[in-house]
Amino acid sequence: MKLLSFFILFLVFSIGIVSYAEAQTIAYFPPPLKQIKAGQDPANVTCTEGKELVLKQTTGMPACVNFSSVEKLIQRGWAIHVLPDYSLGNNNSKIFKTGKFETISENVNYFQSTNGYLAKPSSDGDFPGVIMIHEWWGLNQNIKDMADKLASHGYVVLAVDLYNGKVGTTSEEARRLVSSFDKQQGIQNMNAAVSYVEENFSINRIGSIGWCFGGGQSLILALNNNSMDATVIYYGSVTSDVESLSVISWPVLGIFAELDRGITPDNVNEFKSTLDELSIQNEIHIYPGVDHAFANPSGERFAPDASQDAWQKTLRFLKENL
Repeated sequence: MKLLSFFILFLVFSIGIVSYAEAQTIAYFPPPLKQIKAGQDPANVTCTEGKELVLKQTTGMPACVNFSSVEKLIQRGWAIHVLPDYSLGNNNSKIFKTGKFETISENVNYFQSTNGYLAKPSSDGDFPGVIMIHEWWGLNQNIKDMADKLASHGYVVLAVDLYNGKVGTTSEEARRLVSSFDKQQGIQNMNAAVSYVEENFSINRIGSIGWCFGGGQSLILALNNNSMDATVIYYGSVTSDVESLSVISWPVLGIFAELDRGITPDNVNEFKSTLDELSIQNEIHIYPGVDHAFANPSGERFAPDASQDAWQKTLRFLKENL
């Protein structure tokens, strides 16, 4: 082991990655599989400095990859973010104030055998519609509470279920759900949600909002349904492909994190540049000092101030465009 450590120090010093003094401070850790075989919990695998921990999309096993590779691997579908297990004691909606409308809610069948969660003001009136898309955990109570919260500001909100009733509370459970997700079926699911709201309520404008996995799906919905009037993306996967984005003719709000190594600021800025090139109205905010999933209090990445600010921007954006 001492010989191996000496070799690593010699290697990083000799090729000029860091100085010899810096190299001496680098803590070396064995590959994830060796750590697990030695008894380490997969959730607590540690990477050698300079590498980032991700989960392989296919197997769910942790992998330590170079910082520069994380974005490409996630974009290609080889890897997904590692997120803390879901804490049932925390809830996104608790940090947000309710609007002026009393709300009612119910489970509704909107697509094949799939039920979604519908929340709307209890008073009569014509309210805009919003399709809400869950994180990789699934349609859990947190998302339902967020639907109630948004509905209280004067919206008919249909929180879709892209996992057909399944919900995860651990990273492994969520990874299995994401890995088995059928993208084309997901598009049909979300389009059916749009049609359900349009056909059952007196709305003349409709938007979408999603977080993390749901943020990426919010953009996917925009690329596959020309009925939309506003799209909100919270740190979801984006594209800078001109042809793909050219179908959007309505405003886009993007909420992203400076420290996100999967959806990096460079990636986000390329997305914004393409929107600008296509003259698509947009607001793109990259919050400094926060990481992916910063708006979810279930883990260490939760940033309450940034979350509050982002939510206020979201409410203003929806009010102006719906």
